[in-house]
Amino acid sequence: MNPDFGTLQALLKRRLHLIADHDFRDADAPGHLAALQQISELISAEHHRLKPILPGRLSHFLQQASFSKALDFLETMD
Repeated sequence: MNPDFGTLQALLKRRLHLIADHDFRDADAPGHLAALQQISELISAEHHRLKPILPGRLSHFLQQASFSKALDFLETMD
């Protein structure tokens, strides 16, 4: 994997962990939603920053907010 994609991969993983954090969601639904919004904005910013060097398919996944597919793509890159 391109080392430039490390932050993007970490953000995508963080998003999945947030989605799966039902305790956080149940204890503080507005805070959970705000955290999800923030991570989505960070992913969007990272997509914009990396856009010139992203493979087309990965860029497409990010543009369509197919974040699980984007993470899978990153994890299968050589």
